[in-house]
Amino acid sequence: MDKKYILLILIFIVLLGLSLIFYKSQDLQRTYKAEVLEGISRDKSSGNPIISQNDIKHLPTPVQKYLTYVGVMGKQKVHNFKITFDGQMKMDQKKGWINVNTEQHNFVANPTRMFYIEGNMLGIPMLGLDSYKNGKGNMLIKLGGLFTVANALGPEMDSGAAVTLFNDMCLMAPSTLIDPRIQWESVDALTAKASFNDNGCIVSAVLYFNTLGELTNFSTDDRYMTVGKTYQKVRWSTPVRDYKDYNGLKLPSYGEGVWHLPEGDFCYAQFKVKEIEYNCKGL
Repeated sequence: MDKKYILLILIFIVLLGLSLIFYKSQDLQRTYKAEVLEGISRDKSSGNPIISQNDIKHLPTPVQKYLTYVGVMGKQKVHNFKITFDGQMKMDQKKGWINVNTEQHNFVANPTRMFYIEGNMLGIPMLGLDSYKNGKGNMLIKLGGLFTVANALGPEMDSGAAVTLFNDMCLMAPSTLIDPRIQWESVDALTAKASFNDNGCIVSAVLYFNTLGELTNFSTDDRYMTVGKTYQKVRWSTPVRDYKDYNGLKLPSYGEGVWHLPEGDFCYAQFKVKEIEYNCKGL
């Protein structure tokens, strides 16, 4: 066979291999999009009723003040929402920050959270999908979208993912706090306790407010930190600040994820909110 044709065949094989590798590297993103589209098709909410004073009258006073401050009164009830962030994360206290871009989509009626993340580790793309669906949590991270470096599953992840979804509701979709699956307990003028029950998976948190009515922190004991191949129950909080207007609502534009360890606090995530959309009809 002519060397020219052999070279062409080799080039074709290499290009085909590269194309297959690239296609495979996008598996997590395809999974994320498929889950979001499935959630949207499953979301059968008919219309979007308006939130009234009657909807919030059972809530503790600081929660009522919070919902009034952010501007949900007279707005449509939320059944799904999409958030995009820029930020940085630490995989370990001794390691540096990794710049990340994230997109997530949450569904309320059938509690679901799909959090897709893109970053870079040692010059190699890092892709992740942090999910909660049907009461099950999973954190899947792949280098280059190909090599699995983390695949966390189990009851600890279920609890942690459920409370993270509840955290999203409190911070990014406050109108969902009228949900009957949330049980509230008054503490004082600036504090309230809440528990969220997703078909028997019950998680709890303490919410802290300032005198303006802003939610400033969310703290829970229902998350687990990965330590080697085991899980360690550690208090987790998400202090937020810098409220800005997003589609007619005043919401925090900056937040952190903090583990409260015996040896001191470990801030492992810092996020800035880019966009928030409610009651999405598509990707």
